[in-house]
Amino acid sequence: MDIWDILYEKALSVQNGRVISPFVEAGGVAAAILTRKGNIYVGVCIDTASSLGMCAERNAIANMLTNGEHEIDKVVAVMSNGAVGSPCGACREMMMQLSAESGSIEILTDLASKKTVRLADLLPDWWGKDRFACQK
Repeated sequence: MDIWDILYEKALSVQNGRVISPFVEAGGVAAAILTRKGNIYVGVCIDTASSLGMCAERNAIANMLTNGEHEIDKVVAVMSNGAVGSPCGACREMMMQLSAESGSIEILTDLASKKTVRLADLLPDWWGKDRFACQK
């Protein structure tokens, strides 16, 4: 089993779409991220009636940050139908802001072929590059 299959299975293991209350649903989408240190963090989407929820990718990132890491190597998002999908704009932006190297994050876009895309290819003219340049 390669790393993409492992990440897919980790995300799938927490997906379990469920209704929490008349206002909250969780687990329609699940995500797994692999950090540069080799750790895997997972998360599920949390959808609320007041739009205060969060995507699965940002939930996984929150788990990663809670555990003291901030550099992502790979991302897998599993949709409710079992297919993989691309992160939304808010998730892409959050990932890009984590590290000067975030553009190299690999995102799985097709499980069968293991096709991936780099985050920088999804945000080619990202507005924040200059801020990272000031850190050096």
